[in-house]
Amino acid sequence: MSLALFATALLTTGCAGSGTGRTEAAPPSASAELLEPTAFADVVAGEEAFVINVHVPDEGSIEGTDAAIPFDRIEQQKAALPADRGTPLAVYCRSGSMSADAVATLTELGYADIVDLRGGMQAWSAEGRPLLPPG
Repeated sequence: MSLALFATALLTTGCAGSGTGRTEAAPPSASAELLEPTAFADVVAGEEAFVINVHVPDEGSIEGTDAAIPFDRIEQQKAALPADRGTPLAVYCRSGSMSADAVATLTELGYADIVDLRGGMQAWSAEGRPLLPPG
């Protein structure tokens, strides 16, 4: 079988429906707008966003943080989150990996307006921005 014929056969059968006439909707993707420290600072300075530190263990925080909720405890501590799912959220951790997990959970809980600090507190500090001490 030639490569072109094989590719055509693969595309034809790979795209065939199940014959039910139904289509499945793609699940919502867990995504947030990744912001550099300067843009994230602007969000934190505003009064619209609810700012969440999701890093564990506590290694400090950004001034203006509204809540410290461990990334892996968000669902259990959802009472600490805004009741209005339309509230903008600003999420950060130390390096960005825990906040990515937090964004996925927050999206599953129905929050859609989420920004995430690219590079976390490490990037924040690298730009000379202060962190509040742990505790």
